[in-house]
Amino acid sequence: MCASSARLRRPEVVIVPSIRPQPHHSAAQDFAEAYASEDVVLQTARSLAHELGLDSVTPAAGSVLRLLAAAGNAKAVVEIGTGAGVSGIWLLRGMRTDGVLTTIDVENEHQRIARRIFVEAGFAPSRTRIITGRALDVLPRLADGVYDLVFVDADATEFTACAEAALRLLRPGGVLVVNGAMAGGRISDPAARDVDTLTIRETVRIVRESEEWIPAVIPSGAGLLTAVKR
Repeated sequence: MCASSARLRRPEVVIVPSIRPQPHHSAAQDFAEAYASEDVVLQTARSLAHELGLDSVTPAAGSVLRLLAAAGNAKAVVEIGTGAGVSGIWLLRGMRTDGVLTTIDVENEHQRIARRIFVEAGFAPSRTRIITGRALDVLPRLADGVYDLVFVDADATEFTACAEAALRLLRPGGVLVVNGAMAGGRISDPAARDVDTLTIRETVRIVRESEEWIPAVIPSGAGLLTAVKR
């Protein structure tokens, strides 16, 4: 996975093997994915994530994360699910130059790779706060009402709890983004009754019906449930 030298090895051929065709993808979505270009550092991170068996945010979804971070002039961001650093790079590239990304993952090995990817992308170690642990154990320790954006890319069964935590963590006007809102294309299929799909539907419903959120679903990548805290 990671090279033993100071710099990460790069794939000889630039490919993005973890971007798997989705059954609900249209030609327009394919165009959006192609429009969001990635440099060699992002493609290296994506390749390493694939080796780890991780699904990273697609380029189109990543570009939305960067856009939202930039639009909100984000200084403090929480990411739930570090992976190999793909979404973290997109977020950092949209944040203020003095912004800090707090990223949480239960897998220390994934974070070890992400830490080096962030440095390879040109971000000083002070720009990231990397916390190893289960998100639902870590989130209660974070400060109330000081974060500009919370990005959730965790196990679907934790979506509802993470969204509830985000409501406490975000400042008014802060943004919640949950990756995987389309449930792999099953979100609108009444026959799909698996636990993940049911949990995603419930999270989408709760956020939509809450008076504390201004929500929208952005159909980029695996689908981004997005909401602004009132």
